[in-house]
Amino acid sequence: MINAFFIAGTDTDVGKTVASKAILNALAEKGLKTIGYKPVAAGSEKTEEGYRNSDALYLQQASTVDVSYDDVNPYALELPASPHIAAKKENVEIKYSVLSEKLYQHKQNADVVLVEGAGGWRVPVSDDECLSSWVAQERLSVVLVVGIKLGCLSHAMLTLEAIKADGLEVVGWVANRINPGTEHYADIIKMLEDKINVPKLGEIPYVPSVKRQDLAKYINVDPLLGM
Repeated sequence: MINAFFIAGTDTDVGKTVASKAILNALAEKGLKTIGYKPVAAGSEKTEEGYRNSDALYLQQASTVDVSYDDVNPYALELPASPHIAAKKENVEIKYSVLSEKLYQHKQNADVVLVEGAGGWRVPVSDDECLSSWVAQERLSVVLVVGIKLGCLSHAMLTLEAIKADGLEVVGWVANRINPGTEHYADIIKMLEDKINVPKLGEIPYVPSVKRQDLAKYINVDPLLGM
């Protein structure tokens, strides 16, 4: 069984954390030891314990293995901007070696590690590198999250092409309804099912305060577990 998956979004604000939490909730129902891992997060708030990112906190809370915040989110950047801009402004160097060390540690302690990306697939973490390069280096299997909205069909197909061009396998995808007023929802889902030739793990409806909900019922994790 593969024990680490990368959660990639078609863009920023499409529901990577929502989908990650749903998958973690579903895995927990199967009694599996899980860790949610957010290597890089921009838009963090200063607290007495240090900088904290709300999405990383949701992953930490949804994990069944007790992990320190710094292990869940080694790079908590304050500026709500592209990670490469935030890192440069804050004099932080995002090192792949740190990301890999934490990932290796998590893989030893959990049945499944869910690694949530930042922004879209080609999000830069420095002037020369994108987070996708690290994902390719680690040979992580990818779950694609599509935020259902106008334009998502193009974003989904382009992201899928880019992931495959990097030599990685997309093993499942999740539809997240981020706008309850999106027209032609069923038609959009039908085309995505036709174009993304891997299992659809689920459809997450528009739900108020969605990140605070138990979302297991919307996700089928069996394809990720080889079942």
